[in-house]
Amino acid sequence: MKRAVKIMIAAVISSCLLAGCATATPTQKGAMKGAVVGGLAGQLIGGNTSATLIGAGAGALGGALLSDYKANQ
Repeated sequence: MKRAVKIMIAAVISSCLLAGCATATPTQKGAMKGAVVGGLAGQLIGGNTSATLIGAGAGALGGALLSDYKANQ
């Protein structure tokens, strides 16, 4: 029973997050993609929460800058 509730909660949260991405600008989408990639890279390299957060922040910044640059070309 508890497992089913956790799966339902995860599904609701995931759908809400994906619905919020529907109206995002290209720069915001780039920041989101960069944050995910940076967070994964930070976790793989550092293996702790601090490295993951630093990687996500750097990735978000890099993704936003890259997307903004591409949009203005």
